[in-house]
Amino acid sequence: MLLDAGESIKALSDYLGLSDLGFTLRTYTHLLPSSESRTRKAIDDAFTARSRRKPESLRAHHYPQQNQCALAA
Repeated sequence: MLLDAGESIKALSDYLGLSDLGFTLRTYTHLLPSSESRTRKAIDDAFTARSRRKPESLRAHHYPQQNQCALAA
């Protein structure tokens, strides 16, 4: 239940009183929740936050103004 709730292997190991983190990983790794949904959520959140920015801030971030040479002016 702790792993499913997002608690770390280290916290689980401490809670169970196990001193060997490797043993805890080998024994309980099959109970770790899939990172697929966390990864998908992180990417979705990044794109959502990005789409909420003002258009001019996006342009400034992706297309910084470059110094023009005197001949181009």
